[in-house]
Amino acid sequence: MFHPYNRSFMNKDNSSGADYAHRPTLPETRSVTLSVNGTSHQLQLAPWTTLLDALREHLQLTGTKKGCDHGQCGACTILVDGKRINSCLTLAVMQQNKDITTVEGLAQGDQLHPVQQAFIDHDAFQCGYCTPGQICSVIGLVNEGKAKTLEEIRDLMSGNICRCGAYTNIVQVAQEALERRHAQ
Repeated sequence: MFHPYNRSFMNKDNSSGADYAHRPTLPETRSVTLSVNGTSHQLQLAPWTTLLDALREHLQLTGTKKGCDHGQCGACTILVDGKRINSCLTLAVMQQNKDITTVEGLAQGDQLHPVQQAFIDHDAFQCGYCTPGQICSVIGLVNEGKAKTLEEIRDLMSGNICRCGAYTNIVQVAQEALERRHAQ
């Protein structure tokens, strides 16, 4: 029986008698259309390419960071249809016909997104590695409309790790963004 992680099918002395000429083959690439930051991109990708790798390696959008590559740190957080996701945990082929926004797509020309500006105003970053994911996560948090209290903000932002410990200022940014949303 063929198993993709079992390389014994390559052994011609395999006693299973498998017909090697008819073993299943995986497609090398397939055409994938992604709408990223308002622009449609036609890419040829291996079916197992993560959205994170498609963004960074194929579209050169390196603002989205690769941290743990296991969905535990939040450095790769982006927005898909306005909701935050870890781009390392989804395949690019699964995100066709969806509106993908990375940190590069937030500003309007020279005008920063209000959350980007708030990160600067509140000094809510140090090394900056987690900042793109934190910014997208705050925007997603506001879009979700679930956070009402400081504890809820902390809980709903807990998927984004800041190794420098800028959490207090990041929470201030989230509070300000929620207040701005409620004032509209």
